Amino acid sequence: AVVSTQSTWGEHQVSRASSIQSTKYPEARIVKHGSREEVILVTGGSGLLGKAIEKVIQNDKCEREEWIFLSSKDANLLDTKATFAVFEKYKPTHVLHLAALVGGLYAQIGHNLDFFKGNMKMNENVLDASHKFSVKKVVSPLSTCIYPDKTTYPIDATMVHNGPPHNSNFGYSYAKRMIDVLNRAYNEQYGCIFTCVVPCSFFGPHDNFNVDKGHVIPALINKAYEAKKNGTPFEIWGTGKALRQFIYSEDLAKLFIWALREYEEIDPIILAIDEADEVSIKEIAEMILEAFDFQGEVRYLTDRPDGQLLKTASNAKLRRYLPEFKFLSTREAIKKTVQWYCDNYDIDKEVKISCFIVSCVVCRYIELVF
Repeated sequence: AVVSTQSTWGEHQVSRASSIQSTKYPEARIVKHGSREEVILVTGGSGLLGKAIEKVIQNDKCEREEWIFLSSKDANLLDTKATFAVFEKYKPTHVLHLAALVGGLYAQIGHNLDFFKGNMKMNENVLDASHKFSVKKVVSPLSTCIYPDKTTYPIDATMVHNGPPHNSNFGYSYAKRMIDVLNRAYNEQYGCIFTCVVPCSFFGPHDNFNVDKGHVIPALINKAYEAKKNGTPFEIWGTGKALRQFIYSEDLAKLFIWALREYEEIDPIILAIDEADEVSIKEIAEMILEAFDFQGEVRYLTDRPDGQLLKTASNAKLRRYLPEFKFLSTREAIKKTVQWYCDNYDIDKEVKISCFIVSCVVCRYIELVF
């Protein structure tokens, strides 16, 4: 349990938070299973991972839990009063903090300060509110992209602070790293159980399939769909030699739920498939084309960059906790995602972006994904 501060200042802050008038937001999605002994607040609940968690808990019911899935329509987590108001409204006992200020490479170039300040503010608001409202546990995701630019492989959770991140996204990276620092400080000073998990790349239904903004698998699914529909070549940037670990969103959702219910360490833990199941981008493309039964021309644009050739992450710590956990194979996960994509996008319409994007005043290319 959280050991709350007994200082006058701390009591004043709780009192002040309790007096905040409820902001007029739409009702968040609520999943009830039984008694309201535990209330789990999920920020970023309308995104890829939030949707996967919502689906998984429908089949993994715990009678004492009530789940609240927030989107940016429910609260602006960059605003301290709005954050405290939503905590006052739902009174969570646990928090999955999935929300983040994110953007692609071109969005971040020249805007590292904006990404640093925005993510720092959001994370400070959520963790401060979690402390003031005596939340029992907070689980926040980090990312393998925030690791040192120069490192050895496989990476593990102890290496995140071992050197500077890549210069292109240092603002986002340092802000994300600071969640781990804040977790340790809250635990040392107040006994809070705030922790981080580090997922490898993940994909699945409700992903962002936009070619320019989506990650590699959903973007390639979009490309394959359009190439088959229009009878055009399927094009892949680079040689396809880069190796990656990919985890299906529902598998990752199960691991997040496990971490929330059972993982008690403050130190982060990597959530990734086994190193032996790492695949090349070329193999990923072939799996996608197989799922579409694509028979057209395939072109590798070798004058385009491959990106980082290796990003291998060790799941040894996870395997010590869950040695028998079964991951869906990448091939089967791609088949499921392609089928979902085909079932949910009209062939005669433009592909819609499935994540919720809010234009920020900072930069029209920055996305606030909740």
